[in-house]
Amino acid sequence: MNVKKIVGLLVVALLIYFVVVQPNAAANSVHNIGTILKNAADSVTSFFTQIV
Repeated sequence: MNVKKIVGLLVVALLIYFVVVQPNAAANSVHNIGTILKNAADSVTSFFTQIV
């Protein structure tokens, strides 16, 4: 088995464990990541709107 595949499986296992053990914290983490991505997309949109 290659190291990349093993690390990937470990990351997935840790994520599943985190969701099972601390579902509220996992939900907050996903919400925060979504907020960061939304803000980044809004910033890029605003940038290109200002150029035009």
